[in-house]
Amino acid sequence: MQTSYSSSRILLPVRPWFIGVSLLIALLLNFLPTVASPGVPDWLALVIVFWSVREPRRVGMGLAFLFGLAMDVADASLLGQHALAYVLAAYGGSSLSRRILWFPLGQQALHVFPLLLLVQFVQLCVRTLVGADFPGLVYFLGPLLAALLWPLLTFLLLLPQHQPVDRDANRPL
Repeated sequence: MQTSYSSSRILLPVRPWFIGVSLLIALLLNFLPTVASPGVPDWLALVIVFWSVREPRRVGMGLAFLFGLAMDVADASLLGQHALAYVLAAYGGSSLSRRILWFPLGQQALHVFPLLLLVQFVQLCVRTLVGADFPGLVYFLGPLLAALLWPLLTFLLLLPQHQPVDRDANRPL
């Protein structure tokens, strides 16, 4: 079995400020006007799933709820729509974290895809319950693109945690 890039190296502990900065950057990316176009992934959902898989004790349902409320207010959507979807994604990510991390990055993306699809589906259900029209199947293209970006996102968000490659002869690790 091929090991994933992230599990084959010893990583330094993640700094809490880095998690916060990455979540804020994802929130700002969701504020861009291109998010309304079809096929653009929900950056915040992707980063919440990533950190709930990698660090389930630091990023959980509470933080996902707060960022979901911030996204609801910024998006001027039904209050709780994003919050509910992000909480379910964080719960799924933290519940499946041990399983997901055993797989290589490509297979991790296959496990993350249903979580991201769940985010879109919950948001669609909440919108249609209050009378919005069905946006079409192109609405579900964003989670597919986000799952394809999973290996790149993993590389970028784990980059600060990598240990230096050079070895010290006096240290066995």
